[in-house]
Amino acid sequence: MFSKVKVSVVKGDNPVIQTVKALRMVEAEKAFSLDDKVLIKPNYVIAKDPSSGVTTDRRVVEGVVKFLREMGVKNIMIGEGSGFSDTFEAFRLAGIDKVAERYNVRLIDLNKDKFVEVEIKNALALKKVKIAQTALESIIVSVPKLKVHSMAEVTLSLKNMMGAIYPKNIMHGNLHKKIVDLASILKPRLAVVDGIIGGAGSELGSTPVKMGLVVAGLDPVAVDAVSSAIMGKNPSKIGHIVWAEKVGLGVGNLEKIEVVGEKISKVEKNFDNVLSQSYSKFLKALDYVRITRIYLGFREKIFRFQQKM
Repeated sequence: MFSKVKVSVVKGDNPVIQTVKALRMVEAEKAFSLDDKVLIKPNYVIAKDPSSGVTTDRRVVEGVVKFLREMGVKNIMIGEGSGFSDTFEAFRLAGIDKVAERYNVRLIDLNKDKFVEVEIKNALALKKVKIAQTALESIIVSVPKLKVHSMAEVTLSLKNMMGAIYPKNIMHGNLHKKIVDLASILKPRLAVVDGIIGGAGSELGSTPVKMGLVVAGLDPVAVDAVSSAIMGKNPSKIGHIVWAEKVGLGVGNLEKIEVVGEKISKVEKNFDNVLSQSYSKFLKALDYVRITRIYLGFREKIFRFQQKM
């Protein structure tokens, strides 16, 4: 009988404590040695406050750093290559610069790193790609946001590796397979999903969804599968999760995953419904504006008519 892959789901109101707890629940300490060079890779695709549902909450990143420091890991970096903003501006807006200063951690703009062209053996779609050298030489902890994506369905720990490549538009076309190819080179040793405030709708203009969750595990495919289910999406219908399991990168089948902490059914929220509700509210607000304009216009006409009498 096979042993199930473990993924933790922790709910609360203190993201730092939640993150440390989530990591302990999956025995994350077993994945590292004290002399490891660790790169924490959050999602700062654009400079936006994490409350927007778009970027990683600094407190989840801080929880990861705190956990590693308490283990005795000294060589820790936080790195990102923003796709639509200056990376350090994105760090500043999210408060990551303060976390780095507090724990004496180096910040890296992966867009300005040295890039190494890597050929991918047995590639599904991405034959070769230029990857930031720092990412290639480090143990990676992927710390994405719990959010949906217009083309990839979800953007979680696997897709988060796109921040370490150049040019990023090389991923267009066959996106799901290319995510898997990239993950075969840059497979996170640990995945920690910031589900404090999730993002429904789209990857850059998200509708914030309050969730209060941290999801963690040593199998990034399993973590992405559980996180997808929490957003009301079936991981067996998400291309890159299915392909990642097929090529042996991890487990995407929920029946083979042991979820510890909160049950998926208890915290699940259909992000598509959230978007529909938000759109409905928008339409109602729009109707209110239209009706108000019509009413004011009608009043103006009556006023002018009375002035002429």
